[in-house]
Amino acid sequence: MGEETVSKNFIEQIIEKDLAEGKCETVCTRFPPEPNGYLHIGHAKSILLNYGLAQKYHGKFNMRFDDTNPTKERVEFVESIKEDIKWLGADWEDRLFFASDYFEQMYEAAIKLIKKGKAYVCDLTAEQIREYRGTLTEPGKESPYRNRSVEENLELFQNMKDGKYADGEKVLRAKIDMTSPNINMRDPILYRVAHMTHHNTGDKWCIYPMYDFAHPIEDAIEGVTHSICTLEFEDHRPLYDWVVRELEYPHPPKQIEFAKLYLTNVVTGKRYIKKLVEEGIVDGWDDPRLVSIAALRRRGFTPESIKMFVDLCGVSKAQSSVDYAMLEYCIREDLKLKRPRMMAVLDPVKLIIDNYPEGQIEYLDVDNNLENEALGKRKVPFGRELYIDREDFMENPPKKYFRLFPGNEVRLMNAYFVKCESFVKDGDGNVVEIHCTYDPETKCGTGFTGRKVKGTIHWVAAQTAKKVTVRLYENIIDEEKGVYNPDGSLNLNPNSLTVKECYVEPELACAKPYDSFQFVRQGYFCADSHDSKEGAPVFNRIVALKSSFKLPKQQ
Repeated sequence: MGEETVSKNFIEQIIEKDLAEGKCETVCTRFPPEPNGYLHIGHAKSILLNYGLAQKYHGKFNMRFDDTNPTKERVEFVESIKEDIKWLGADWEDRLFFASDYFEQMYEAAIKLIKKGKAYVCDLTAEQIREYRGTLTEPGKESPYRNRSVEENLELFQNMKDGKYADGEKVLRAKIDMTSPNINMRDPILYRVAHMTHHNTGDKWCIYPMYDFAHPIEDAIEGVTHSICTLEFEDHRPLYDWVVRELEYPHPPKQIEFAKLYLTNVVTGKRYIKKLVEEGIVDGWDDPRLVSIAALRRRGFTPESIKMFVDLCGVSKAQSSVDYAMLEYCIREDLKLKRPRMMAVLDPVKLIIDNYPEGQIEYLDVDNNLENEALGKRKVPFGRELYIDREDFMENPPKKYFRLFPGNEVRLMNAYFVKCESFVKDGDGNVVEIHCTYDPETKCGTGFTGRKVKGTIHWVAAQTAKKVTVRLYENIIDEEKGVYNPDGSLNLNPNSLTVKECYVEPELACAKPYDSFQFVRQGYFCADSHDSKEGAPVFNRIVALKSSFKLPKQQ
Protein backbone atom coordinates (compact mmCIF):
# COMPACT_ATOMS: atom_id res chain seq x y z
CA MET A 1 0.00 0.00 0.00
CA GLY A 2 1.34 3.46 -0.90
CA GLU A 3 0.99 6.45 1.39
CA GLU A 4 -2.46 8.01 1.46
CA THR A 5 -2.50 11.11 -0.74
CA VAL A 6 -3.80 14.24 0.93
CA SER A 7 -5.26 16.86 -1.39
CA LYS A 8 -3.70 20.26 -0.80
CA ASN A 9 -5.56 23.53 -1.14
CA PHE A 10 -4.36 26.02 -3.77
CA ILE A 11 -2.45 28.14 -1.22
CA GLU A 12 -0.47 25.11 0.00
CA GLN A 13 0.33 24.26 -3.62
CA ILE A 14 1.71 27.79 -4.19
CA ILE A 15 3.79 27.68 -0.99
CA GLU A 16 5.25 24.26 -1.80
CA LYS A 17 6.17 25.41 -5.30
CA ASP A 18 7.88 28.53 -3.88
CA LEU A 19 9.84 26.43 -1.39
CA ALA A 20 10.85 23.91 -4.07
CA GLU A 21 12.00 26.67 -6.43
CA GLY A 22 13.97 28.44 -3.67
CA LYS A 23 11.83 31.61 -3.82
CA CYS A 24 11.77 31.46 -0.03
CA GLU A 25 13.62 29.31 2.50
CA THR A 26 11.06 29.46 5.29
CA VAL A 27 7.40 30.48 5.45
CA CYS A 28 6.19 33.54 7.35
CA THR A 29 2.49 34.45 7.50
CA ARG A 30 0.63 37.13 9.45
CA PHE A 31 -2.84 38.15 10.64
CA PRO A 32 -3.24 41.94 10.26
CA PRO A 33 -6.58 43.23 11.69
CA GLU A 34 -7.42 46.91 11.95
CA PRO A 35 -8.33 47.54 15.63
CA ASN A 36 -11.69 49.17 14.83
CA GLY A 37 -14.11 46.51 16.14
CA TYR A 38 -14.41 42.97 17.44
CA LEU A 39 -13.34 39.98 15.35
CA HIS A 40 -16.04 37.63 14.00
CA ILE A 41 -16.26 34.06 12.72
CA GLY A 42 -14.94 35.12 9.28
CA HIS A 43 -11.75 36.41 10.90
CA ALA A 44 -11.35 33.05 12.67
CA LYS A 45 -10.93 31.45 9.25
CA SER A 46 -8.14 33.87 8.35
CA ILE A 47 -6.39 33.51 11.74
CA LEU A 48 -6.47 29.71 11.68
CA LEU A 49 -5.49 29.57 8.00
CA ASN A 50 -2.44 31.81 8.48
CA TYR A 51 -1.38 30.15 11.72
CA GLY A 52 -2.01 26.66 10.31
CA LEU A 53 0.18 27.31 7.27
CA ALA A 54 3.04 28.59 9.47
CA GLN A 55 2.74 25.46 11.62
CA LYS A 56 2.53 23.08 8.67
CA TYR A 57 5.69 24.46 7.03
CA HIS A 58 7.61 24.99 10.30
CA GLY A 59 7.57 28.73 9.74
CA LYS A 60 6.55 31.82 11.69
CA PHE A 61 3.20 33.52 12.33
CA ASN A 62 3.16 37.27 13.05
CA MET A 63 0.42 39.23 14.77
CA ARG A 64 0.19 42.78 13.47
CA PHE A 65 -2.32 45.55 14.09
CA ASP A 66 -2.90 47.56 10.94
CA ASP A 67 -3.40 50.80 12.84
CA THR A 68 -2.92 53.37 10.07
CA ASN A 69 -6.35 55.00 10.53
CA PRO A 70 -6.65 56.75 13.92
CA THR A 71 -10.25 57.84 13.29
CA LYS A 72 -11.81 54.46 14.26
CA GLU A 73 -9.19 52.68 16.33
CA ARG A 74 -9.37 52.05 20.09
CA VAL A 75 -7.23 50.26 22.70
CA GLU A 76 -10.36 48.29 23.73
CA PHE A 77 -10.40 46.66 20.29
CA VAL A 78 -6.65 45.92 20.43
CA GLU A 79 -7.09 44.04 23.72
CA SER A 80 -10.21 42.13 22.61
CA ILE A 81 -8.49 41.01 19.38
CA LYS A 82 -5.43 39.74 21.28
CA GLU A 83 -7.67 37.80 23.66
CA ASP A 84 -9.64 36.23 20.78
CA ILE A 85 -6.52 35.09 18.92
CA LYS A 86 -4.94 33.59 22.03
CA TRP A 87 -8.20 31.76 22.78
CA LEU A 88 -8.25 30.29 19.26
CA GLY A 89 -4.76 28.92 19.96
CA ALA A 90 -2.78 30.95 17.41
CA ASP A 91 0.55 31.74 19.07
CA TRP A 92 2.49 34.73 17.73
CA GLU A 93 5.25 34.08 20.32
CA ASP A 94 7.25 37.35 20.59
CA ARG A 95 6.11 38.71 17.22
CA LEU A 96 3.41 41.25 18.10
CA PHE A 97 3.71 44.25 15.78
CA PHE A 98 1.88 47.49 15.00
CA ALA A 99 1.86 49.16 11.59
CA SER A 100 2.49 52.39 13.52
CA ASP A 101 5.86 50.92 14.62
CA TYR A 102 6.93 51.44 11.00
CA PHE A 103 5.66 55.00 10.40
CA GLU A 104 9.24 56.28 10.16
CA GLN A 105 10.18 53.63 7.57
CA MET A 106 6.99 54.33 5.60
CA TYR A 107 7.84 58.02 5.54
CA GLU A 108 11.36 57.17 4.28
CA ALA A 109 9.79 54.88 1.64
CA ALA A 110 7.61 57.76 0.43
CA ILE A 111 10.71 60.01 0.18
CA LYS A 112 12.41 57.28 -1.89
CA LEU A 113 9.48 57.17 -4.32
CA ILE A 114 9.50 60.97 -4.66
CA LYS A 115 13.24 60.94 -5.41
CA LYS A 116 12.68 58.21 -8.04
CA GLY A 117 10.01 60.39 -9.68
CA LYS A 118 7.36 57.83 -8.69
CA ALA A 119 5.31 59.99 -6.28
CA TYR A 120 4.05 63.59 -6.18
CA VAL A 121 2.13 65.95 -3.91
CA CYS A 122 -1.32 66.75 -5.32
CA ASP A 123 -3.58 69.70 -4.39
CA LEU A 124 -6.79 68.37 -5.94
CA THR A 125 -9.72 67.94 -3.55
CA ALA A 126 -11.09 64.45 -2.85
CA GLU A 127 -14.00 65.19 -5.18
CA GLN A 128 -11.68 66.37 -7.98
CA ILE A 129 -9.48 63.29 -7.58
CA ARG A 130 -12.62 61.14 -8.03
CA GLU A 131 -13.60 63.08 -11.17
CA TYR A 132 -10.10 62.84 -12.66
CA ARG A 133 -9.90 59.10 -11.95
CA GLY A 134 -12.27 58.15 -14.79
CA THR A 135 -14.56 55.10 -14.83
CA LEU A 136 -14.35 51.40 -15.58
CA THR A 137 -14.86 52.21 -19.28
CA GLU A 138 -13.10 55.60 -19.54
CA PRO A 139 -9.43 56.35 -18.74
CA GLY A 140 -8.51 58.87 -16.05
CA LYS A 141 -7.07 62.36 -16.52
CA GLU A 142 -3.67 63.41 -15.21
CA SER A 143 -3.57 65.82 -12.26
CA PRO A 144 -2.23 69.31 -13.13
CA TYR A 145 0.23 68.79 -10.20
CA ARG A 146 1.57 65.48 -11.56
CA ASN A 147 4.75 66.90 -13.06
CA ARG A 148 6.05 68.92 -10.14
CA SER A 149 9.82 68.65 -9.72
CA VAL A 150 11.37 66.21 -7.27
CA GLU A 151 12.63 69.17 -5.18
CA GLU A 152 9.20 70.80 -4.97
CA ASN A 153 7.56 67.48 -4.02
CA LEU A 154 10.13 66.87 -1.29
CA GLU A 155 9.53 70.34 0.15
CA LEU A 156 5.73 70.04 0.01
CA PHE A 157 5.80 66.56 1.56
CA GLN A 158 8.03 67.86 4.38
CA ASN A 159 5.50 70.68 4.92
CA MET A 160 2.69 68.09 5.07
CA LYS A 161 4.63 66.24 7.77
CA ASP A 162 5.30 69.50 9.64
CA GLY A 163 1.57 70.23 9.95
CA LYS A 164 1.47 73.23 7.61
CA TYR A 165 -1.70 72.11 5.81
CA ALA A 166 -5.28 71.42 6.86
CA ASP A 167 -6.83 67.98 6.61
CA GLY A 168 -7.54 67.17 2.96
CA GLU A 169 -5.57 70.15 1.63
CA LYS A 170 -2.82 68.03 0.08
CA VAL A 171 -2.12 64.32 -0.53
CA LEU A 172 0.86 62.32 -1.72
CA ARG A 173 0.03 60.16 -4.76
CA ALA A 174 1.89 57.42 -6.59
CA LYS A 175 2.78 58.25 -10.20
CA ILE A 176 1.74 55.14 -12.10
CA ASP A 177 -0.73 55.21 -15.01
CA MET A 178 -3.97 57.22 -15.28
CA THR A 179 -5.05 55.09 -18.26
CA SER A 180 -4.64 51.73 -16.50
CA PRO A 181 -7.65 49.39 -16.87
CA ASN A 182 -7.24 48.77 -13.09
CA ILE A 183 -8.57 51.88 -11.32
CA ASN A 184 -6.38 51.10 -8.28
CA MET A 185 -3.32 51.89 -10.44
CA ARG A 186 -4.53 55.35 -11.48
CA ASP A 187 -2.18 57.36 -9.26
CA PRO A 188 -3.53 56.09 -5.93
CA ILE A 189 -3.17 58.18 -2.75
CA LEU A 190 -0.24 57.09 -0.54
CA TYR A 191 -0.49 59.65 2.28
CA ARG A 192 -3.17 62.03 3.59
CA VAL A 193 -3.11 64.84 6.14
CA ALA A 194 -5.04 63.98 9.33
CA HIS A 195 -4.55 66.02 12.51
CA MET A 196 -5.60 63.26 14.89
CA THR A 197 -4.23 61.65 18.03
CA HIS A 198 -3.15 58.06 17.39
CA HIS A 199 -3.67 55.36 20.07
CA ASN A 200 -0.02 54.27 19.73
CA THR A 201 1.99 57.28 18.50
CA GLY A 202 -0.01 60.11 20.10
CA ASP A 203 0.43 63.43 18.26
CA LYS A 204 3.80 62.67 16.67
CA TRP A 205 2.29 62.42 13.17
CA CYS A 206 -0.27 64.48 11.30
CA ILE A 207 0.14 62.53 8.05
CA TYR A 208 -0.91 58.90 7.81
CA PRO A 209 -0.21 56.29 5.12
CA MET A 210 -3.04 54.65 3.20
CA TYR A 211 -3.60 50.94 3.75
CA ASP A 212 -2.59 49.95 0.20
CA PHE A 213 0.78 51.66 0.65
CA ALA A 214 1.41 50.63 4.25
CA HIS A 215 0.47 46.97 3.99
CA PRO A 216 3.12 45.74 1.51
CA ILE A 217 5.79 47.73 3.41
CA GLU A 218 4.79 46.10 6.71
CA ASP A 219 4.91 42.65 5.11
CA ALA A 220 8.32 43.32 3.56
CA ILE A 221 9.85 44.71 6.77
CA GLU A 222 8.66 41.71 8.78
CA GLY A 223 9.88 39.16 6.23
CA VAL A 224 6.37 37.88 5.47
CA THR A 225 6.66 35.47 2.55
CA HIS A 226 2.97 34.87 1.77
CA SER A 227 0.51 37.70 2.45
CA ILE A 228 -2.84 35.92 2.49
CA CYS A 229 -5.96 38.05 2.21
CA THR A 230 -9.56 37.87 1.02
CA LEU A 231 -10.76 38.20 -2.57
CA GLU A 232 -11.73 41.87 -2.43
CA PHE A 233 -7.98 42.66 -2.45
CA GLU A 234 -7.39 40.81 -5.73
CA ASP A 235 -7.66 44.03 -7.76
CA HIS A 236 -5.22 45.68 -5.33
CA ARG A 237 -2.49 43.09 -5.93
CA PRO A 238 -0.84 44.98 -8.86
CA LEU A 239 -0.47 47.99 -6.54
CA TYR A 240 0.91 45.77 -3.75
CA ASP A 241 3.48 44.36 -6.20
CA TRP A 242 4.29 47.86 -7.53
CA VAL A 243 5.08 49.16 -4.02
CA VAL A 244 7.45 46.30 -3.10
CA ARG A 245 9.10 46.42 -6.55
CA GLU A 246 9.66 50.21 -6.59
CA LEU A 247 10.99 50.16 -3.03
CA GLU A 248 13.42 47.41 -4.11
CA TYR A 249 12.91 45.01 -1.20
CA PRO A 250 15.31 42.06 -1.60
CA HIS A 251 12.70 39.42 -0.65
CA PRO A 252 9.34 40.71 -1.89
CA PRO A 253 6.30 39.10 -0.23
CA LYS A 254 3.64 37.43 -2.39
CA GLN A 255 -0.05 38.34 -2.00
CA ILE A 256 -2.54 35.44 -2.35
CA GLU A 257 -6.32 35.86 -2.16
CA PHE A 258 -8.94 33.37 -0.95
CA ALA A 259 -12.74 33.46 -0.59
CA LYS A 260 -14.23 34.97 2.56
CA LEU A 261 -16.33 32.88 4.92
CA TYR A 262 -19.99 33.85 4.66
CA LEU A 263 -22.49 32.41 7.17
CA THR A 264 -26.19 32.44 6.32
CA ASN A 265 -28.57 34.59 8.37
CA VAL A 266 -26.01 36.20 10.64
CA VAL A 267 -24.95 39.81 11.22
CA THR A 268 -21.22 40.51 10.87
CA GLY A 269 -21.27 44.14 9.67
CA LYS A 270 -19.70 46.42 12.31
CA ARG A 271 -22.17 49.20 11.50
CA TYR A 272 -25.17 46.96 12.21
CA ILE A 273 -23.69 45.42 15.37
CA LYS A 274 -22.81 48.90 16.68
CA LYS A 275 -26.47 49.90 16.16
CA LEU A 276 -27.73 46.77 17.96
CA VAL A 277 -25.40 47.54 20.89
CA GLU A 278 -26.28 51.27 21.04
CA GLU A 279 -30.04 50.57 20.92
CA GLY A 280 -29.76 47.98 23.71
CA ILE A 281 -31.12 45.16 21.52
CA VAL A 282 -28.02 43.15 22.46
CA ASP A 283 -25.97 43.61 25.64
CA GLY A 284 -22.62 44.24 23.93
CA TRP A 285 -20.31 43.07 21.14
CA ASP A 286 -20.13 39.68 22.90
CA ASP A 287 -23.90 39.09 23.21
CA PRO A 288 -24.31 35.31 22.67
CA ARG A 289 -26.68 35.89 19.72
CA LEU A 290 -23.87 37.47 17.67
CA VAL A 291 -21.05 35.65 15.86
CA SER A 292 -18.14 37.76 17.06
CA ILE A 293 -15.47 35.41 18.42
CA ALA A 294 -16.06 36.93 21.89
CA ALA A 295 -19.80 36.19 21.57
CA LEU A 296 -19.21 32.59 20.47
CA ARG A 297 -16.80 32.09 23.39
CA ARG A 298 -19.34 33.53 25.85
CA ARG A 299 -22.11 31.34 24.43
CA GLY A 300 -19.97 28.25 25.02
CA PHE A 301 -18.35 27.44 21.68
CA THR A 302 -14.86 25.94 21.96
CA PRO A 303 -11.72 26.73 19.93
CA GLU A 304 -11.76 23.09 18.76
CA SER A 305 -15.31 23.44 17.37
CA ILE A 306 -14.39 26.59 15.45
CA LYS A 307 -11.26 24.95 14.05
CA MET A 308 -13.35 21.94 12.93
CA PHE A 309 -15.81 24.33 11.28
CA VAL A 310 -13.04 26.24 9.45
CA ASP A 311 -11.50 22.93 8.28
CA LEU A 312 -14.87 21.73 6.95
CA CYS A 313 -15.38 25.02 5.06
CA GLY A 314 -12.06 24.55 3.28
CA VAL A 315 -10.07 27.13 1.32
CA SER A 316 -11.04 28.14 -2.19
CA LYS A 317 -11.21 31.01 -4.67
CA ALA A 318 -14.99 30.64 -5.10
CA GLN A 319 -17.33 32.75 -2.97
CA SER A 320 -19.98 30.66 -1.20
CA SER A 321 -22.16 30.68 1.90
CA VAL A 322 -22.17 28.16 4.73
CA ASP A 323 -25.21 27.26 6.78
CA TYR A 324 -25.05 28.25 10.48
CA ALA A 325 -26.22 24.68 11.20
CA MET A 326 -22.74 23.45 10.23
CA LEU A 327 -21.20 25.52 13.04
CA GLU A 328 -23.76 23.98 15.43
CA TYR A 329 -22.88 20.50 14.16
CA CYS A 330 -19.21 21.17 15.01
CA ILE A 331 -19.89 22.19 18.62
CA ARG A 332 -22.11 19.12 19.16
CA GLU A 333 -19.39 16.88 17.75
CA ASP A 334 -16.76 18.49 19.98
CA LEU A 335 -18.76 18.38 23.23
CA LYS A 336 -20.62 15.07 23.00
CA LEU A 337 -17.78 12.95 24.47
CA LYS A 338 -16.20 15.66 26.64
CA ARG A 339 -19.04 16.94 28.80
CA PRO A 340 -21.15 15.35 31.56
CA ARG A 341 -24.86 14.79 30.91
CA MET A 342 -26.81 16.41 33.73
CA MET A 343 -30.52 16.69 34.53
CA ALA A 344 -32.27 20.05 34.32
CA VAL A 345 -36.00 20.71 34.14
CA LEU A 346 -36.76 23.82 32.08
CA ASP A 347 -40.57 23.85 32.34
CA PRO A 348 -41.22 22.23 35.72
CA VAL A 349 -44.32 20.49 37.08
CA LYS A 350 -44.38 18.64 40.43
CA LEU A 351 -44.46 14.82 40.44
CA ILE A 352 -45.26 13.14 43.81
CA ILE A 353 -44.57 9.42 44.42
CA ASP A 354 -47.31 8.63 46.94
CA ASN A 355 -45.84 5.31 48.12
CA TYR A 356 -42.25 6.53 48.53
CA PRO A 357 -41.15 7.17 52.14
CA GLU A 358 -41.70 10.80 53.18
CA GLY A 359 -38.56 12.74 53.98
CA GLN A 360 -36.25 10.07 52.52
CA ILE A 361 -33.45 11.06 50.13
CA GLU A 362 -31.40 8.33 48.46
CA TYR A 363 -28.36 8.85 46.27
CA LEU A 364 -28.31 7.06 42.92
CA ASP A 365 -25.19 6.22 40.90
CA VAL A 366 -25.36 7.94 37.53
CA ASP A 367 -22.93 7.78 34.59
CA ASN A 368 -21.62 11.21 33.65
CA ASN A 369 -21.51 10.27 29.96
CA LEU A 370 -22.70 6.90 28.64
CA GLU A 371 -20.46 7.25 25.57
CA ASN A 372 -17.32 8.03 27.58
CA GLU A 373 -16.70 5.90 30.67
CA ALA A 374 -13.58 7.95 31.51
CA LEU A 375 -15.85 10.75 32.78
CA GLY A 376 -16.88 8.44 35.64
CA LYS A 377 -20.04 8.52 37.76
CA ARG A 378 -21.73 10.90 40.19
CA LYS A 379 -24.31 10.63 43.00
CA VAL A 380 -27.69 12.18 42.26
CA PRO A 381 -30.29 12.73 45.06
CA PHE A 382 -33.76 11.16 44.63
CA GLY A 383 -36.84 11.69 46.80
CA ARG A 384 -40.64 11.51 47.07
CA GLU A 385 -41.24 14.84 45.34
CA LEU A 386 -39.65 15.55 41.96
CA TYR A 387 -39.87 18.07 39.14
CA ILE A 388 -40.38 16.78 35.60
CA ASP A 389 -40.79 18.66 32.33
CA ARG A 390 -44.37 19.68 31.61
CA GLU A 391 -44.19 18.16 28.13
CA ASP A 392 -43.55 14.72 29.70
CA PHE A 393 -47.18 14.46 30.90
CA MET A 394 -50.43 14.56 28.90
CA GLU A 395 -53.96 14.09 30.12
CA ASN A 396 -55.21 12.88 26.72
CA PRO A 397 -52.16 11.73 24.75
CA PRO A 398 -52.06 11.01 21.02
CA LYS A 399 -51.02 7.58 19.75
CA LYS A 400 -47.32 6.75 20.12
CA TYR A 401 -46.95 9.09 23.13
CA PHE A 402 -44.93 6.93 25.54
CA ARG A 403 -44.39 9.34 28.41
CA LEU A 404 -46.64 9.90 31.43
CA PHE A 405 -50.44 9.83 31.18
CA PRO A 406 -53.11 8.40 33.50
CA GLY A 407 -52.52 4.65 33.93
CA ASN A 408 -49.20 4.60 32.04
CA GLU A 409 -45.85 3.51 33.45
CA VAL A 410 -42.47 5.04 32.55
CA ARG A 411 -38.91 4.84 33.80
CA LEU A 412 -37.52 7.79 35.72
CA MET A 413 -34.03 8.05 34.23
CA ASN A 414 -31.40 6.23 36.37
CA ALA A 415 -34.11 5.51 39.03
CA TYR A 416 -37.39 3.54 39.15
CA PHE A 417 -40.53 2.76 37.17
CA VAL A 418 -43.44 5.03 38.15
CA LYS A 419 -47.10 4.71 37.20
CA CYS A 420 -49.41 7.73 36.90
CA GLU A 421 -52.38 7.36 39.24
CA SER A 422 -53.93 10.86 39.21
CA PHE A 423 -53.25 14.57 38.71
CA VAL A 424 -54.34 17.92 40.11
CA LYS A 425 -55.26 21.08 38.17
CA ASP A 426 -55.47 24.71 39.28
CA GLY A 427 -58.41 27.04 38.67
CA ASP A 428 -57.14 27.85 35.14
CA GLY A 429 -57.04 24.19 34.13
CA ASN A 430 -53.23 23.87 34.32
CA VAL A 431 -51.78 20.63 35.71
CA VAL A 432 -49.91 21.48 38.95
CA GLU A 433 -49.31 18.01 40.45
CA ILE A 434 -48.96 14.51 39.05
CA HIS A 435 -49.41 11.63 41.53
CA CYS A 436 -47.63 8.33 40.87
CA THR A 437 -46.68 5.09 42.58
CA TYR A 438 -43.26 3.48 42.17
CA ASP A 439 -42.09 -0.13 42.07
CA PRO A 440 -39.00 -0.55 44.35
CA GLU A 441 -38.00 -3.72 42.41
CA THR A 442 -37.28 -1.71 39.26
CA LYS A 443 -34.32 0.31 40.54
CA CYS A 444 -31.85 1.09 37.77
CA GLY A 445 -28.65 -0.94 37.95
CA THR A 446 -30.17 -3.87 39.89
CA GLY A 447 -30.56 -6.05 36.80
CA PHE A 448 -34.38 -5.96 36.83
CA THR A 449 -35.61 -7.95 33.81
CA GLY A 450 -39.37 -8.02 34.43
CA ARG A 451 -41.80 -5.96 32.38
CA LYS A 452 -40.62 -3.35 29.90
CA VAL A 453 -41.65 0.29 29.53
CA LYS A 454 -41.37 2.37 26.38
CA GLY A 455 -40.77 5.82 27.87
CA THR A 456 -37.93 7.27 29.97
CA ILE A 457 -38.15 10.78 31.42
CA HIS A 458 -35.65 12.94 33.30
CA TRP A 459 -36.30 14.67 36.63
CA VAL A 460 -34.73 16.48 39.59
CA ALA A 461 -35.53 15.91 43.26
CA ALA A 462 -37.58 18.88 44.56
CA GLN A 463 -36.01 18.85 48.03
CA THR A 464 -32.43 19.29 46.76
CA ALA A 465 -32.99 21.01 43.38
CA LYS A 466 -31.36 24.37 42.72
CA LYS A 467 -33.19 27.16 40.92
CA VAL A 468 -31.15 28.79 38.14
CA THR A 469 -31.69 31.13 35.21
CA VAL A 470 -31.46 29.68 31.72
CA ARG A 471 -31.32 31.62 28.45
CA LEU A 472 -32.57 30.00 25.26
CA TYR A 473 -31.40 31.63 22.04
CA GLU A 474 -32.72 31.70 18.51
CA ASN A 475 -31.17 33.49 15.57
CA ILE A 476 -31.30 37.26 16.09
CA ILE A 477 -32.43 37.47 12.45
CA ASP A 478 -35.91 36.39 11.32
CA GLU A 479 -34.67 33.66 8.96
CA GLU A 480 -37.89 33.42 6.94
CA LYS A 481 -37.67 37.08 5.92
CA GLY A 482 -33.89 37.23 5.32
CA VAL A 483 -31.31 39.47 6.96
CA TYR A 484 -32.30 42.93 5.64
CA ASN A 485 -35.53 44.85 5.07
CA PRO A 486 -35.95 46.83 1.81
CA ASP A 487 -34.88 50.01 3.68
CA GLY A 488 -31.61 48.34 4.73
CA SER A 489 -32.60 47.81 8.38
CA LEU A 490 -32.27 44.39 10.02
CA ASN A 491 -35.13 41.88 10.12
CA LEU A 492 -34.98 41.10 13.83
CA ASN A 493 -36.50 38.00 15.40
CA PRO A 494 -38.59 39.08 18.44
CA ASN A 495 -38.05 35.63 20.02
CA SER A 496 -34.25 35.60 19.78
CA LEU A 497 -33.94 35.40 23.60
CA THR A 498 -36.15 33.52 26.07
CA VAL A 499 -35.24 33.64 29.77
CA LYS A 500 -36.50 30.88 32.09
CA GLU A 501 -36.18 30.04 35.77
CA CYS A 502 -35.70 26.29 36.05
CA TYR A 503 -34.60 23.51 38.40
CA VAL A 504 -31.33 21.62 38.14
CA GLU A 505 -29.55 18.90 40.09
CA PRO A 506 -27.51 20.45 42.93
CA GLU A 507 -24.07 19.91 41.38
CA LEU A 508 -24.89 22.36 38.57
CA ALA A 509 -25.18 25.24 41.05
CA CYS A 510 -21.37 25.05 41.45
CA ALA A 511 -20.72 25.74 37.74
CA LYS A 512 -18.05 28.37 37.05
CA PRO A 513 -18.07 30.77 34.06
CA TYR A 514 -17.46 28.91 30.76
CA ASP A 515 -18.18 25.47 32.34
CA SER A 516 -20.38 23.57 29.91
CA PHE A 517 -22.67 20.54 30.18
CA GLN A 518 -25.22 18.59 28.26
CA PHE A 519 -28.65 19.03 29.84
CA VAL A 520 -30.35 15.71 29.13
CA ARG A 521 -32.79 16.03 26.20
CA GLN A 522 -32.42 19.85 26.17
CA GLY A 523 -29.07 20.64 24.55
CA TYR A 524 -25.63 21.91 25.54
CA PHE A 525 -25.41 24.77 28.03
CA CYS A 526 -22.60 27.00 29.27
CA ALA A 527 -22.35 29.13 32.43
CA ASP A 528 -22.38 32.77 31.31
CA SER A 529 -19.13 34.65 31.93
CA HIS A 530 -20.82 38.01 32.65
CA ASP A 531 -23.86 37.29 34.78
CA SER A 532 -23.03 34.08 36.66
CA LYS A 533 -22.32 34.54 40.37
CA GLU A 534 -20.86 32.03 42.82
CA GLY A 535 -23.57 29.48 43.59
CA ALA A 536 -25.97 31.13 41.12
CA PRO A 537 -24.88 30.40 37.53
CA VAL A 538 -26.80 31.73 34.53
CA PHE A 539 -26.79 29.17 31.71
CA ASN A 540 -26.69 30.01 27.99
CA ARG A 541 -27.92 27.31 25.64
CA ILE A 542 -25.06 26.81 23.20
CA VAL A 543 -27.04 24.57 20.86
CA ALA A 544 -30.05 22.23 20.94
CA LEU A 545 -29.41 18.49 20.81
CA LYS A 546 -31.02 17.65 17.51
CA SER A 547 -30.42 19.00 14.05
CA SER A 548 -31.38 18.06 10.53
CA PHE A 549 -27.87 19.07 9.38
CA LYS A 550 -25.86 16.32 7.70
CA LEU A 551 -22.29 16.64 6.48
CA PRO A 552 -22.13 16.51 2.69
CA LYS A 553 -20.77 13.19 1.40
CA GLN A 554 -17.10 13.23 0.40
CA GLN A 555 -16.61 13.00 -3.36
